[in-house]
Amino acid sequence: MGADTAAAPLAALAADRVDHRFKGLPPDAEGLTVGELAAQRRNLFTDGFTTPVLALSAERLTHNLALMETYAARHGLAFAPHGKTSMAPQLFWQQIEHGAWGITLAVPHQVRVARRFGIDRIFLANELVDAAALRWIAAELAADADFRLICYVDSVRGVELMDAALRGTPRPLDVVVELAAGDGARTGVRTEAECAAVADAVAATKTLRLVGVAGYEGEVPRADPERVHAWLHRLTALAAEFDKAGRFTGLEEIVVSAGGSAWFDAVADVFAEIPELSLPVVKLLRSGAYVSHDDGHYRKLTPFTRIPEEGALHPAFRLWSQVVSRPSPEQAFSNAGKRDAAYDLDLPEAQAVRRAGAERPATGITVTGLSDQHAWLRTAPEADLRVGDWLGMGLSHPCTSFDKWQLIPLVEEDGTVVDYVRTFF
Repeated sequence: MGADTAAAPLAALAADRVDHRFKGLPPDAEGLTVGELAAQRRNLFTDGFTTPVLALSAERLTHNLALMETYAARHGLAFAPHGKTSMAPQLFWQQIEHGAWGITLAVPHQVRVARRFGIDRIFLANELVDAAALRWIAAELAADADFRLICYVDSVRGVELMDAALRGTPRPLDVVVELAAGDGARTGVRTEAECAAVADAVAATKTLRLVGVAGYEGEVPRADPERVHAWLHRLTALAAEFDKAGRFTGLEEIVVSAGGSAWFDAVADVFAEIPELSLPVVKLLRSGAYVSHDDGHYRKLTPFTRIPEEGALHPAFRLWSQVVSRPSPEQAFSNAGKRDAAYDLDLPEAQAVRRAGAERPATGITVTGLSDQHAWLRTAPEADLRVGDWLGMGLSHPCTSFDKWQLIPLVEEDGTVVDYVRTFF
């Protein structure tokens, strides 16, 4: 597969028809293809879009893609951004065009989406014990010599289930032992001795091939720079210990992987210190939220606040809603709620008001809650807000912003919609 194979399914996205499935799009665009609508270069604010509508900034998206490409290259990191953030094959390919080694995913459905759109390298950041999914992946590996998938293992029992499902398949499945981030953390093997036992179980099969170690530092309990660095040193030491024991004999490279969106600077620091091993090391970073960044959780946590000399990510989402009720001077309601906005980490942030073609800051306006289809707004005396105004809100947590929208307008700074991003959740 690859870019050539991806061309047809990507073209099919542009050939899909605009209809009731897609929120916020102009009603008079019904029946046009997505490509035809994009070619019209309509304006988000004046050419028939309805509220609520989520906009993805074209300029900020491009900036974020380029920034992480530069960051990974500067620090000698291979990059497999986590695709579960967007589940948008168009963005997967833009990430690959900006230097990504491949795409990280979490569950079998996501792998099927990526394969449908020609992704050849997939890092599955989860132990996969679903027999039906394993058999499908084995068939993909058998049918396509260019396809590579690397999967977590974190238990002897998991290895046994994987082996049972994969027996008789011609290509072994590449796996990495997942080191847990600490006691009480999420998944992963808790101790180095248990890691060795899992590695021994892999070595006893013909269906699995151990290619490295991995984990997720974002789950380090009470995470701070010292604790995160200490856990990352455990991970790299585990790789060196496995290498010394001859566990990677016969490979071309060793994979060492970590990296969410909050501590990738620590990953870069520690991975730069990996001692020389018997084989080249693929230092695989998996941060995903950067693609759109946000106006809440990751704005506060991004490592670029600690390393400003490396640049800055830009929040690329803005959710536009319309004020539908102004029952008192202290309160208003707009028509976007939990069905439209991420709310699992932080509430949306009121940022801009549009009226009669003019845009200004949302001074004195605070989002205090969300119902299914309404945002609750507290309005201070200085707030100038009327029924009918458009309210632009910044969102927190990219992963639960993308998943509420099947087709997202890609919008230039002047409001021109230049494309539409399709998601598959």
